[in-house]
Amino acid sequence: MRNTPDGLLRSETTRQRATFLELFLDLVFVFALTRISARLITDFTDGQRGVYAGLGQALLLFLALWAVWSVTVWSTSWLDPDAPIVQTVIIMTLVGSMTMAVAVPDGFGARASLFAITLVTLQIGRVVFFRVVGHGRPDPQQSIRILFWFGLSAPFWVVGGLVDDGRARGALWTLAVLIDYTGLFLGWPTPRLGARRLGVQTIAAEHLAERYQQFLLIALGEAIFVIGLAFSGSEFHTDQTGGFVLALASTVLLWRIYFHVAGGMLGTAVDRSRNPARLATDMAFAHMAMIAGIVLTGVGFELFITEPRGHLPATWLIAIFGGPALFLAGRSTLEYQVFGRVSRSRIAGLLTLGLLIPAAPHLRPLTAGAVAAVVLLGIVAADTRRSRQRRPPETPTPPY
Repeated sequence: MRNTPDGLLRSETTRQRATFLELFLDLVFVFALTRISARLITDFTDGQRGVYAGLGQALLLFLALWAVWSVTVWSTSWLDPDAPIVQTVIIMTLVGSMTMAVAVPDGFGARASLFAITLVTLQIGRVVFFRVVGHGRPDPQQSIRILFWFGLSAPFWVVGGLVDDGRARGALWTLAVLIDYTGLFLGWPTPRLGARRLGVQTIAAEHLAERYQQFLLIALGEAIFVIGLAFSGSEFHTDQTGGFVLALASTVLLWRIYFHVAGGMLGTAVDRSRNPARLATDMAFAHMAMIAGIVLTGVGFELFITEPRGHLPATWLIAIFGGPALFLAGRSTLEYQVFGRVSRSRIAGLLTLGLLIPAAPHLRPLTAGAVAAVVLLGIVAADTRRSRQRRPPETPTPPY
């Protein structure tokens, strides 16, 4: 990172730690994740929408919220988060994200228009606000790129929110999500201006890494919230108590797997990368997968705590096995991004979960949860053994 004459950009003297305002913003996303989780729990237990339809809808809502958070984090890792203009944009994001979160439970029903219009107003409004109040600083072309792509997806979001047909809404919003994420992944390529990822000029690697780590902890915190809510509403039977203990242990294992070596070296990896903007963008997608996996795993916790000895519907395996598998897939991707390789234990864990699926429907929900926990425990044990054998500790060697 280098010094810059523009007071809006970060400099070498700008603090790397997240500001209290940024942490305040994260509280909104804690609430948003609880609303998405609650939707999924209802879909798995009620079945009115259908599990697969409910999963698709929850995924679209999650991806919209994640896009808002990701762009905000990229901006505060590129710009000075203490600048009044940047703080105003964060507050705008807080208000808009909270409105979207409130709409999530009925985000594909009566509140679809509220969710979509708020999203479009927030994404476009804060870019316009920054361009006008900042007088085009620090990069007038970048705002044009972002507005171009948001302008492409906005009609699909708005029309999807206004139509009455749920299938049409799903199709339109899927197109909108694809446009938004294509722009983010490619650096918003725009005719005559080309592409340029946020932060390519002055990226605060330590800040960006800390924000990813903090959001993953938010997801783990949401899982703990689900565990506590499920157990406190139970009758405290022995099996339910066992499910409570198992869920807490599984959450600790997820935390351990993430932060073991790679999860704690994100900033160093971005600093050492030959293409830090690309690496940081790819890390966002890896964290997106891990966080989605944690939310889904938390839904599995709810299922086997409340019904530990009941019948295990095949669809419940999407949460009980699929959640940890999605987390491991994201974590394996992150490990490659940091070290240029993937541990065999993670590949073995993914294969084990996949091979166990045919036999799992014959298990009880609590037993299936225990099997998933044993797989995670095996990965933690392999990580611990490898760390003891490797001296000196491995340092980040990103592949690009």
